[in-house]
Amino acid sequence: MGITLNEHPRVQPLNKEWYQGKVTQMDMLRLDEVHTVISGNKWYKLKYNVEQLAKRGYKGVLTFGGAYSNHLIATAATAYKYDLKSVGIVRGEELANNLSPTLKQCIAYGMELVFVSRSEYRQKSDVEYLNTLQAKYGALYIVPEGGANELGRLGAKEIGEMIPNDYTHVCVSVGTGTTMAGIASSVDARVLGYAPMKGGQYLKENLKEWVKENNYELFDDWHFGGFGKHKPELIGFINEFYNLNKIPLDIVYTAKMMYGINEQLTNGLFSIDAKVLCIHTGGLQGNISVSAQLGF
Repeated sequence: MGITLNEHPRVQPLNKEWYQGKVTQMDMLRLDEVHTVISGNKWYKLKYNVEQLAKRGYKGVLTFGGAYSNHLIATAATAYKYDLKSVGIVRGEELANNLSPTLKQCIAYGMELVFVSRSEYRQKSDVEYLNTLQAKYGALYIVPEGGANELGRLGAKEIGEMIPNDYTHVCVSVGTGTTMAGIASSVDARVLGYAPMKGGQYLKENLKEWVKENNYELFDDWHFGGFGKHKPELIGFINEFYNLNKIPLDIVYTAKMMYGINEQLTNGLFSIDAKVLCIHTGGLQGNISVSAQLGF
């Protein structure tokens, strides 16, 4: 069974009221419209992994994520579409009795969730640990957290190839750095990454390994308390942004990025002649827990 995708996501101009007098142009690449669940950058990071899985005769996929992982739900939905078994190793044993809306959706798509301690989860890249999982779960293809492998970066490069070359800046939210690395490897523009977690500068180590060009910058100022967390001002911002631009933002990633960009516009980070493309990385399912507070 295949996946019906919008293979030509649109570039939507933002309302000039949002940036007038601060930059020349600001648009948004609507990757959230690629697919309702396997949305944003998620499909691009999964597509070549799925091809490899099929070539090597695996019967399913095993991957990693937390309570609000868009990667987990995208993997679960992809496995469901292709009639594959899926297993998700979830960070935090306590979540077994306190399922987030994202994790509930994973289960609905048939994903088997395995809740592990944070100390065990930190072994997710350890070869011996991965071999143990392979032995336990059999013929399952292992995809790193966030699709953060060479095949994930290869898919993310396709996002960069969609971007017209007249932009001076490309802005993207950053989880593992996979998407940012793929884009930075395929555009001439300055790539700005926005980490939605505390202490996100650690992602620079991944980026140094994956990106040869010195054409990127990473910010972690707008985490609102940590990954998956928010404050009332972020909810208010999402609603104001939608009223002006008719674009729904997800509370986990893109909303925090746009909030940061709004402050940077005010503070003069961009020159007046800048042409900026913001990438909507999808994940609108992450809004379920706050849907009653949103105006869309």
